Amino acid sequence: MAKKKQLYRAGFVAIIGRPNVGKSTLLNRILGEHLAIVSPRPQTTRTRILGVWSGPHAQLALFDTPGLHKAQGALNRRMVEVSLQTLSEVDAVLCLVEAGTGPDGRVEIGESTRWVIEEVGKSGKPAILGISKMDRAPRPSLLPVIDAYRGLHAWTDVVPFSGLTGENVDDLLETLTAHVPESDEPLFPPDVLTDQAERQLAAEYVREQVMLQTRQEIPYAAAVEVEEFDEADRRDRGGLVRIAARIWVERESQKAIVIGKGGAMLKKIGTRAREQLERLLGCKVFLTLHVAVEERWSERAAALKKLGLGP
Repeated sequence: MAKKKQLYRAGFVAIIGRPNVGKSTLLNRILGEHLAIVSPRPQTTRTRILGVWSGPHAQLALFDTPGLHKAQGALNRRMVEVSLQTLSEVDAVLCLVEAGTGPDGRVEIGESTRWVIEEVGKSGKPAILGISKMDRAPRPSLLPVIDAYRGLHAWTDVVPFSGLTGENVDDLLETLTAHVPESDEPLFPPDVLTDQAERQLAAEYVREQVMLQTRQEIPYAAAVEVEEFDEADRRDRGGLVRIAARIWVERESQKAIVIGKGGAMLKKIGTRAREQLERLLGCKVFLTLHVAVEERWSERAAALKKLGLGP
């Protein structure tokens, strides 16, 4: 008897969850590339980022979205709008929560997490519950977590995984694939990884280093605008790309922190971002950074639009 041909599937999946639950780490693990920036600070992701995973029998277009939270301020409200809008545009939803229980073995589910799950329910889309960061929790604690969340929504599947170590990520991809439509062809060419322009990725790599190097001091006050992206001297996987970027902060005191004593902090930010960009672009990068103050940019719609964060 002839073996039945495996159906090809392709579709869009939204990765949804509270801030800092591991959405970007998971996307990077799936793609095998540092596409979405990651920091210990919540709300690192500000816009939705498309990553395309292509397997032998399926293609998943995965949207990493800003963390859902009760938003205050124009920037945070815009981030939440982006996430909720994405729910309406996909074939399936992967809702992430963290593994682990409290000291007494109880699973505490906060009001904000319940709100996220309610929004997922309103979308009417097939919803997979991903128990993130299973590497941080003892195995016996996974069952109480799964039981606690099962009662909050009719999940199509529940998959514990670790984006950090990769454990169970293949199982997660197989589960997601089962919930996207059959398709005659992929949504994107097999070699496409993202719809993000290299110019956008350069801005994000610089912002990532601002967050990592300044730690607690500049949590949300920085945005990055790439003013020049010159590829005239680039040759395939060699040559040189010249990039000039401006780091926007909200106060003069923040500007001083980003520049550092004798320009040391800005140099460190630039060096680390350049190293990342050279790996991404496969060529030498000449990166120039400047710092400027735009007061209360995160609270003004015009400023958000100027920095590519507005509607």
